[in-house]
Amino acid sequence: MPKAATIPNRIPLDAEGDAPGSDELKAVERLQDAYAVMRQEIGKIIVGQDEVLTQLLIAVFARSHCLLVGVPGLAKTLLVSTLARVLSLEFKRIQFTPDLMPADITGTEIIQEDPLTHERSFKFLHGPIFANVILADEINRTPPKTQSALLEAMQEHRVTAGGHTYTLEEPFFVLATQNPIEQEGTYPLPEAQLDRFMFLTRVNYPSLADEAEILRRTTATSKAEIRPLLNAAELIALQRLIRRVPVPDHVYEYAVQLVRSSRPGTSGASTFINAQVNWGAGPRAGQFMILGAKARAVLDGRTFVTCDDIRSVAHPALRHRILPNYSAESQGIDADAVVDWLLKHTPTPVDSARPGRRRK
Repeated sequence: MPKAATIPNRIPLDAEGDAPGSDELKAVERLQDAYAVMRQEIGKIIVGQDEVLTQLLIAVFARSHCLLVGVPGLAKTLLVSTLARVLSLEFKRIQFTPDLMPADITGTEIIQEDPLTHERSFKFLHGPIFANVILADEINRTPPKTQSALLEAMQEHRVTAGGHTYTLEEPFFVLATQNPIEQEGTYPLPEAQLDRFMFLTRVNYPSLADEAEILRRTTATSKAEIRPLLNAAELIALQRLIRRVPVPDHVYEYAVQLVRSSRPGTSGASTFINAQVNWGAGPRAGQFMILGAKARAVLDGRTFVTCDDIRSVAHPALRHRILPNYSAESQGIDADAVVDWLLKHTPTPVDSARPGRRRK
């Protein structure tokens, strides 16, 4: 992995995805270098949580949204704000509460009087949704009506208010947090909104060594300085690069088979799925697995995608799109266990050997 000292303060990229005159492999190398340095910079603030950070960055590079689920005190909010600083993006935090209204997110129209002509007109005041990185903190603490204010923004990257449509500035991400323990006063996210999140990432307790390091850093007087590595235009160029990564047909077929095998009552459903699952994953799950696999491959220094890349993103892409039934819950079978079963019993095609630069 490249050392920080060998990487410039910024990773220069043009609108086509790389420095002028360089080829696709060079573009992949630059993205891998940017990824390595970003991890180093974020690591100055966030201790451990390597897989969480990887999934979060995959979602960002794939131009998608991510839902972080974990108990309080695991630095979910700090991770998102640190990422925004590294990317030099405008960051807004929305604290979701039971009395939050849709207009508190999208914005509202007010009557404004011209001081010279005394004519009155409506003026739209932009809400906090008009930023690059939106932290929807404790998103399940507000009613569904307010939660739905995010739907159009997450899917279409635009907001409709007062009969007018406002386009959100790119790049745009919703990175939400949710507490899985305290359920009093919470509202489950609608399935339609859950489906807008590329990944549901579980944030677990740190290891013994990481927790000791957290105590050392947070109880001292020194404070780490974060240097910005990318800007909005450069991040958009990297996102375009991810989209250009080719995917073999057998990898598409493997992703489709995983998704279709999760649906009970279909011709290809197994006895296990029919007995334990109410609803399976839809086509968007396959789309996000392919995008996540593309990003994972490039971050690993490769210009091609394998079935292992699909497997590596299967859990965060599928766990919130599969609904186990009461029988499964009574046996302790959750969505992750269903994904485990799918990965074990879905035949994996053999990837042909292909050239490509792997991580140093």
